Parts: sequence; structure tokens; C-alpha cells
Amino acid sequence: MRLNMGYFAAIGAGTAAAAAALLLPGQLALSADHLDPPSVTDPAVNTVNADVACDIADNYMWQDANSVFIVHSFGGPSALTLPAFYDRNVLHTVNLSTSAPATSADVSFRFRFGLGANANEFGISVENLPGVNGPLIGPVEQILSKDGVRVYAGLRDDPFFFDNPGLRLSRTTGVLQFTSNPSRSAFFARNITAVVLEIPRSRLGAGTIELSSNCARIGA
Repeated sequence: MRLNMGYFAAIGAGTAAAAAALLLPGQLALSADHLDPPSVTDPAVNTVNADVACDIADNYMWQDANSVFIVHSFGGPSALTLPAFYDRNVLHTVNLSTSAPATSADVSFRFRFGLGANANEFGISVENLPGVNGPLIGPVEQILSKDGVRVYAGLRDDPFFFDNPGLRLSRTTGVLQFTSNPSRSAFFARNITAVVLEIPRSRLGAGTIELSSNCARIGA
């Protein structure tokens, strides 16, 4: 079994194939980790058997007055011609730390994909959701609800932005030349597979929440 994982730290992201976010009142922090390590997950480097389905991309987390929203994304940046990555032999785990230390897994829920009602239909099963009785199971590309928690899994436009030309120009000229032009993003016109969760804020306490995630291949 191969495990990709990492944790958020205040000064940077974790290790291989990991992404995480930190939620504070009035503050949002993000980190990205696409195609890492390249020798395992990047099709441009590992042209034979890159494990794209177990490549964590980004985690996002934010809140409103009633809910915490979590996005766990993987399998990208992917060409628009490719489908979502629903691999039944991959187990994703999302850990939420609601107390010190920041790496404690006070809430830990897992999800994996499998065949649905017929051989051409995929479904998702999410276990250990706070306040949910048993697993939440249903088809992808739909909003699923159970015991006050909502889950969506599907192919989405990769929301991460990074201006590669701006980086090159900044290094060459010594003057920052980053822009918000979408076409200059390395993730422009690229897709990602994402699982989105909405959890009542009251089930996670009133303090700081820190997020980590990992991905494990559990079958051939």
C-alpha cells in the first residue's frame, strides 16, 4: 500500500502529494500540491503508470454562519477531454484538527468510489462524517444529503491559479509582473476531480480548524 499525505503548517504545505488549508475566523489560507512527487503522479515524467487518481491537488476550507465547507481535489490538472478519476482502489482520508496539536485528527472521514447500480455508473461512499448515522452513499455528479451533511463528487474546472509567465518575467527582470489574467494561469482550461462537503459548524466546535488529507492505494 502506498500512502500520499501531508499537513498544513503556518509557513508552508506538507510533504509529497498533499495539500491543506487552515480555517481561522475571518481568514483563509490555501496551499497546492499538484503532480507531486512527479516520479509517481506526473504523466509527463512517469509516462507509463502515473498514479493520477491518487494525486492530491488542493484542499480548500471556508465557513459561513452555519456551515463549514471543505473541498478535497485530486487527479489534475487534467485535460478537458479526460473524464473524472473515480478509482475504486483508492482511499481518500480528510482529517480535521479542532484542538492542539494541529496534527491531531479529531475528526477523520474517508471516502472511496465504486460501481453504482450498473457497470457504467460510479458512486461514492463517505464514512465517519460527524453527526451522520452510517456512511453517506450515492451517485457522483449529484448533491447528496444525509443527517444535515451534504456531499458532491464530480469533475470541475480546476480553480487554482498560478501565473507561470509572470514568474518567469519576474525572475528575468527583477520586477514583479504577476497578473490576474486567467489565460496566463498554468491551470487555465484544466479540470480537476473534486469532493465537496458541507458540514454544520456546530458539529466541529467553535475554535480553529486545521485540515490535512491523504490518499492511499489499497488495491491493484
